[in-house]
Amino acid sequence: MTHASTLSGPFARPGRAFVVAVLASLALVGCGGQDGPGPGAGAGKASTPSSSADRAAFAAMLDEVTRPCPPPGTAPAAPKPTGAQRQQSLAPGETPPTGPIEPGAPSGPETVLDARDWCASVQHEQRIVEALQAVANPTPANVRRTLNGLGYIDERIHGLEQDGRTTRFRLDLREGGGRLCEVGTAAGEATEVTACVAPATGAFTVEETGDQPS
Repeated sequence: MTHASTLSGPFARPGRAFVVAVLASLALVGCGGQDGPGPGAGAGKASTPSSSADRAAFAAMLDEVTRPCPPPGTAPAAPKPTGAQRQQSLAPGETPPTGPIEPGAPSGPETVLDARDWCASVQHEQRIVEALQAVANPTPANVRRTLNGLGYIDERIHGLEQDGRTTRFRLDLREGGGRLCEVGTAAGEATEVTACVAPATGAFTVEETGDQPS
């Protein structure tokens, strides 16, 4: 009587394939499977280098967004004083000055970014806020997915961090020597995105410019 363990030739191969398949299945279960949580789960997924096609699409999106904006390097327009800046508090009985009131010194990204970057910031903020307001559950994964859908590639998305029911993020939008970045908080209808300033070259960081958000 021939035992199964002594079989050779084509009849032995299915047995070995079955053993290999079982071992592979056990390995996946032990690692949590392909869909299980892993490193970087809080940020939706690990940021991976973008392909040349992704970078080309990102560059095309930037060109489209900034189409209505001035050329790079255009000096920023002098910011107009706000109503609060035009007002001056007076003590009781004090006579208002007859001359013009000088507004306070402006501060913030608008004093650093050129006219093109400042214009581009408005365009980016409008499209990002509109998209993220429609995200009912703004987890880091959902925020990243939404930003990707708008054309922002992973290597330009930074600091995805969940804070309660909101997610904070930063976008590196520098191009052609520009310094534009955006700081955002995804929170459904309360989503906010504001311009920030990054170094013209080198690693991405957000620079402090007075009233710029941190």
